[in-house]
Amino acid sequence: MSKPIGVGVIGASPLRPGWAVTAHLPAIASLPEYSLRAVATSSEDSARAAVEKFGVPGFADPMALIARSDVDLVVVTVKVLDHYKFAAAALDTGKMVMCEWPLALDAAQASALATRAARADVPTLIGLQARMAPAIRYARDLVSQGYVGKVLGTVFVGSGIAWGPLTDKAHAYLYDAAAGATTLTVPTMHALDAMTFVLGDLVEVRAISAIRRPTVKLSDTGQEISVTAPDHVAICGTFANGAIASVFYRGGLSRGSNLRWEINGSEGDLVLTSPIGNLQVINPTLEGARDGETEVRPLPVPPEYDLAPAAPVGPAANVARLYAAFARGLMERDSVKYAPDFAHAKYLHGWLRAIEEADETGCAQSYALYLAQAEKERQILSRQSLEGTSE
Repeated sequence: MSKPIGVGVIGASPLRPGWAVTAHLPAIASLPEYSLRAVATSSEDSARAAVEKFGVPGFADPMALIARSDVDLVVVTVKVLDHYKFAAAALDTGKMVMCEWPLALDAAQASALATRAARADVPTLIGLQARMAPAIRYARDLVSQGYVGKVLGTVFVGSGIAWGPLTDKAHAYLYDAAAGATTLTVPTMHALDAMTFVLGDLVEVRAISAIRRPTVKLSDTGQEISVTAPDHVAICGTFANGAIASVFYRGGLSRGSNLRWEINGSEGDLVLTSPIGNLQVINPTLEGARDGETEVRPLPVPPEYDLAPAAPVGPAANVARLYAAFARGLMERDSVKYAPDFAHAKYLHGWLRAIEEADETGCAQSYALYLAQAEKERQILSRQSLEGTSE
């Protein structure tokens, strides 16, 4: 790579620091493969503050950032409702795009963006960074090398931190199912992506969800608002080899274990734990035991599993590893070799839809069933479009 990749980040307001400021900007700054060229915010005041804070041009209109010739990679880190609009606009200009997960509000939008990216023939990156944690990558190799023998089953229990009994006005949207950032779509799907990265694809799922806290209090206003997004999610899945997966996520925090993932096999066990329940923002502790061992012991992760050893400690670390993997793929002219793209995001959105369908119907769902339903809906939309044109 002859020169750094010019990056423009949409959603980087220093006045209301969110995920972009907490994770993306430090990650980009730690990697010589990238150079921050511009940021976009939602107001003139925050754009001016961004210029002073980050030392690059700032825009209140994200489209102005997308149009810049020195921006090679557009990073979309706004609310899910706006992912499609900005990602599509960037793709239409031929820019590479990194978008946070979820890629879009629903499977249809995600499919449309994946198709757009394929037609534009530009590399894309989806923000599924849990798989980049060194412990996760090492666990994947241990499983493939036979450390646990035949995988019999796996159990994952986590806490989402958000979606608890208290929030503030800025994060109230997390409790609104229509906003697209829920206990299921965010921490659960990040965990499910990491699980399938390590153990392989699922073939079937069953699911149930519930709203156990029907109201949430806003700490900064004292107001109580109604909750429409489930705060408890339970998924049971089956892998191709017959192994069973159990995934349970709850909103808020537990006084017990906030993240525990066991992989149980015919010859051994792996256990990943963390006091933080969002797998995407941590590098969990990895333990294991096999053969005659009766208790798990720490398994040191070899240093080569860290793709960004100079990354800052904390939430930015896995994001930096994701960017580093993307840059390596670009250098080898195979952008999907190391990092997940929009096509993978489309696939995971399909499973998200299947999980939602399993919850709504009470029936097991497969990816094939999801595809059949999606095709049926596509045909209905096509007919409606033609009918509207004929009128």
